[in-house]
Amino acid sequence: MQTAHTLDVLRKLVASLREDGSGERATIGLVPTMGALHEGHLTLVRRARERCDHVVASIFVNPTQFGEGEDLDAYPRQLEEDAAMLQREGCSLLWAPTVEAMYPQGFVTNISVSKVSEGYCGADRPGHFDGVATVVCKLFNQVQPDMAFFGEKDFQQLAVIRAMARDLDLTLPHVHQIIGVPTVREADGLAMSSRNRYLSSEHRAAAATLPRAMKEAIARIEDGQEVPPTLAALEDELLSAGFDSVDYAALADASSLAPIDTLSGAAARLLVAARIGGTRLIDNMAAG
Repeated sequence: MQTAHTLDVLRKLVASLREDGSGERATIGLVPTMGALHEGHLTLVRRARERCDHVVASIFVNPTQFGEGEDLDAYPRQLEEDAAMLQREGCSLLWAPTVEAMYPQGFVTNISVSKVSEGYCGADRPGHFDGVATVVCKLFNQVQPDMAFFGEKDFQQLAVIRAMARDLDLTLPHVHQIIGVPTVREADGLAMSSRNRYLSSEHRAAAATLPRAMKEAIARIEDGQEVPPTLAALEDELLSAGFDSVDYAALADASSLAPIDTLSGAAARLLVAARIGGTRLIDNMAAG
């Protein structure tokens, strides 16, 4: 596995990967990450390897998607360990830019995606999705992959990225397909996340209530029970289990992310964010 820290080196290495020796254009899959890799990230790499000739993974803790008081400084950074994991999974190229390489002096551009970025995590983290859209747009321009792979755990983020790529005509030639990969979970159902490591053993045990309560709420909704009281009961269950607060618990249209109060046959998603022991956990599951 090769590693690039500057854009000129990245472009040379990507161009080299494109040439497979047979005259055919090799395909490239991009897996954007902020590092602190776990099985969820590695699953994205494996999916990319299944569908592409080469995998380019990026590791960049993006400062523009962290708000004031959030955990930018505390966010785990373990580039050497992450690189070893990527190499074991058959990644061809690691793009690990510095902040200065990604946002050179004088950088003044910001991408804002309305509607799908509003509400949910967008309401609780102002400016977060602007930072996500801007850095992912840059990654698409820098690597120009055939496919890009994102975990469905960050479902609103995936919707923002798809809207941004569509509206800015990035789908061709920059990235042909944006692939959502189902959430990878621990044995007790908790969605894998780099932030899970912040949880104490007590809080980690209580956190397993989140996926369990979500499944129960979905079952009740699919059984015809009213959505608002079902979501209220979900919030109460989380608070009783030891969660400090619930930022949101909503049933939404899976495409527009508009809140809905009934299942109508269209794909729907239960979206939840809750805080426990100072750690903010998010999850989502299909409904209907």
